[in-house]
Amino acid sequence: MLNYTEYRQYDATGLAELVQKKEVTASELLETAIQRAEAVNPKVNAIIYPLFDSARTTAALEGAGPFAGVPFLVKDLGLEIKNTPIRTGCRGYEGYISKQDSYAIQKIREAGLVIMGKTNTPEFGLTPYTEPELFGPSRNPWNLEHSPGGSSGGSGAAVAAGIVPMATASDGGGSIRIPASCCGLFGLKPTRGRISLGPTCGEMWSGAVVEGCVSRSVRDSAAYLDAIGGTQPGDPYLTTPLEGTYVSQLGQNPGKLRIAFSTVHPLGLAVDQACKDAVAKMAKQLSDLGHEVSEATPLPYFKEDLLERFLVVVSGEAEGELQQLGKFLKRRPTTTDVETNTYALALLGRTFKAGDFAQAKKEWNEIAQRVARFHQQYDLLLTPTLASRPIKIGALQNSPAEQTLLKFVNAFNLGFMVKASIGQLADKAFGYIPWTPFANMTGQPSMTIPTLWTEENLPVGTMFTAMQGREDLLLRLATQLEGAMPWGGRMAEL
Repeated sequence: MLNYTEYRQYDATGLAELVQKKEVTASELLETAIQRAEAVNPKVNAIIYPLFDSARTTAALEGAGPFAGVPFLVKDLGLEIKNTPIRTGCRGYEGYISKQDSYAIQKIREAGLVIMGKTNTPEFGLTPYTEPELFGPSRNPWNLEHSPGGSSGGSGAAVAAGIVPMATASDGGGSIRIPASCCGLFGLKPTRGRISLGPTCGEMWSGAVVEGCVSRSVRDSAAYLDAIGGTQPGDPYLTTPLEGTYVSQLGQNPGKLRIAFSTVHPLGLAVDQACKDAVAKMAKQLSDLGHEVSEATPLPYFKEDLLERFLVVVSGEAEGELQQLGKFLKRRPTTTDVETNTYALALLGRTFKAGDFAQAKKEWNEIAQRVARFHQQYDLLLTPTLASRPIKIGALQNSPAEQTLLKFVNAFNLGFMVKASIGQLADKAFGYIPWTPFANMTGQPSMTIPTLWTEENLPVGTMFTAMQGREDLLLRLATQLEGAMPWGGRMAEL
C-alpha cells in the first residue's frame, strides 16, 4: 500500500500504471485516498457526499480501462449517478435521488475510475466561488482564508488538497478554468458538444455548459477527454472528432504559434498586478520557446457581451432552473427553497420577454463570428484567467444592504427593481471573471495554466483560448509549457 507521500507523487495516469503493473491494488489506492479525505476534508469542505462504501465495492472488482483503480470525485451538478442524491447546492432538492447514470458517468465507469464521492458546488453553479448556504464554503488548500473558485470549487479543492489526482468539473462561464487557476491546477474547457450531457439533457445554459475535469497534469486531462468524449443520439451539437487521440498530441511540436495577449479588462476595471505579472511571465516564456507573441489591440470582447448578452441568457436559465425545481416540488419554489440571489436572478429572468432571450442568443452567434475573425490573425489568445488572485471567502457575497434590498424585492416580486440590484452583483462577479465567459458563448476550447504563486502562497493562472475544435493545439502547447515551467511538483500542504 502506498503511503500518502508516495500517493501524492503520482498523477492519475501514473497511479493507473501502478495498478496495471500490480505494484498496488485499486483497494489500496482507495484506502489512501479515503484516509486523506478524512484528514483534510474538514478543513477544505470539498466532499459533501461521500461514497466510500460503494467505492470499496467498485475497487474490489479491479475493473479495466485507462484509469483503472484510480480514486475519483464527481461534482454535484449536472452529472447524475444512479441511486445517489444530487443537490446542486440547493435546499429545494432534498430527497431527490438520481434514477440513472449520465452518459459521462457511464464513460467514467468504463474508464475504470473509482467514484468515491461528490463535491461541493454553489447553488445551480451560478457563482465563481463555492459558498452554498446548504453546505457551507469550500476553502482553498493553498490558503484556507481564500476561495478555491467556482463553480467546480469542491473539485478544485479536493485535487489541490491531494485527495484525488483528478475530478470532474463543468464550465458554463469559467467553472473549470476558475477553480483550476485558484488551485494551481490544469483546466481544459473542451469545445461545445465534445462530451455529451445526455441523457437527462441535451444542452445546459443554451449551449454554454460543457463537461470536463480539473487535473494536476496535462496528460491526465488529455486521457480523460479521450475516455469521456463522445456524443449520443439526440445531442444538439456534434463536433468533428479528432483523428487519433488527444494523448497522441502530447509532445508534438505545436509549431511557431501566433499568440496575442492582453491584460485589458473588458469592463474597463483594474486588474491585479499579480495577474498582469503572470501574463508577462507567460509571454516571455512563449517567446523563449519561439512563438510569435504580440499585444492584442483591441480585444474582440465588449462589456455589453457580459452585462447584457450573457446576463440575459443566464437569468433566463435561472428562471428555467426554478421551473425545473418546481416540477420536483410540485409547486412554485419560494425563497425558502433557494438562496436570495438565485431567486432574484430568476425574477430578473421573468422580466425579460421571449424575444429578449432570443435576441441575446443571436448576439452570442455574432460574438462567435467576431472572435473567429480575430483568430484569422492569431492562433491563440492569452489573457489572465481571472482579474485578481483568489478572493477571500465571502468577498463577493452580498453586503447587508444588498441582502436586505434583495429580500424586499423577492418578497414582493418587484421585477422593476431587480434589474438594478442584480446589475450591481453582476458587476462584482464579472469584475472578477471578465474573460472566461466568452469561450462559453462562442463554444471555443480554452485552458488555464498554473503560472505563478503570490506572496500569500496563492496560485495565479493564465488562460489560452483557441478556435472551435482545436483542443489538440492547446494540448500541444500545454505539454510544451509543462516541460518548460513544470507546476506538478508544487503541492499545497495542509
